[in-house]
Amino acid sequence: MSRMRSSVTRGSASANLPATIGIAASGTAAGRASGVVSAAASGQDNTPRSLGPKLNKDFGQHLLKNPLVVNGIIAKADVRATDHVLEIGPGTGNMTVKLLEAAKKVTVVEVDPRMAAELRKRLQGHPHEHKLHIILGDAMKVELPAFDVCVANLPYQISSGITFKLLLHRPQFRVALLMYQREFALRLVAKPGDELYCRLSVNTQLLSKTTHAMKVGRNNFRPPPKVESSVVRIEPICPPPPINFTEWDGLLRIAFARKNKLISSNFKVDSVLAMLEANYRAFASVSGKSVDGLDKEKIKDLVTDIIDKAGLSDARAGKMDLDDYMKLLVAFNEAGIHFA
Repeated sequence: MSRMRSSVTRGSASANLPATIGIAASGTAAGRASGVVSAAASGQDNTPRSLGPKLNKDFGQHLLKNPLVVNGIIAKADVRATDHVLEIGPGTGNMTVKLLEAAKKVTVVEVDPRMAAELRKRLQGHPHEHKLHIILGDAMKVELPAFDVCVANLPYQISSGITFKLLLHRPQFRVALLMYQREFALRLVAKPGDELYCRLSVNTQLLSKTTHAMKVGRNNFRPPPKVESSVVRIEPICPPPPINFTEWDGLLRIAFARKNKLISSNFKVDSVLAMLEANYRAFASVSGKSVDGLDKEKIKDLVTDIIDKAGLSDARAGKMDLDDYMKLLVAFNEAGIHFA
């Protein structure tokens, strides 16, 4: 869990230190967009050569200089002697070394060949070297193995993609400790009515129990990034809810397009009604249901009736909880309206 972006490149739709500490955070364009800009990315590299390979400006690498953060993350992950741990972005391996001491096996995903070579060199002859497996590649693109625990440090623009790749991974893992840009982390754990409550909050909490585990200030990194960080503990809900996640997310996209407006108004936008009508026709054709006389106005009336019967005519997306959204999706589906 060393670098904010060494193991992930921008390839989809949401995790190094010097030799003495060992965790690096990185973030290329994704990192810069989130305010995470390394000295390497700005053309400055003040890393002493004795502390490891020169920082790569393509990965915008930062170095986490506080070993207490490393120890804190491992403690909160509650790694067991029987665990297979997945680490995204091992960097030079300070987190990796600690994980190898605690777990049965550690698989790391690293996109930077130099960092992977540094890690191999560091662990050569180590008593737990046999527990380590290195995957060289982009964490968004490689196939992940089955694992029990994940630790990662993620830049803003790919944080969502990685988070949901992990949450939708099968078999399910037990727990993940993921470091994010502070604001992103707070969105993950936000509750209905909170200013930061959003589609991301609902989707994450549908699939997992999320808790804010610890804050990590900018001064813990060298050079300091432009944003604060936080670690979030994520425990997948097992078994996962029996819903079509793509359709669920389709409903939320409409609901949160204007989260402070009445939910009913969001579903009566012309473009939304056109999409719902097309989907209704598609599903009706499969089920043999007649669509004679169907038009946008009839879909609009149907939407109004569905929302009223669900008791959500006065509800706003920013204040609806998981049960509200589940009730709404079921009501739409039972009426023949789908979102995927």
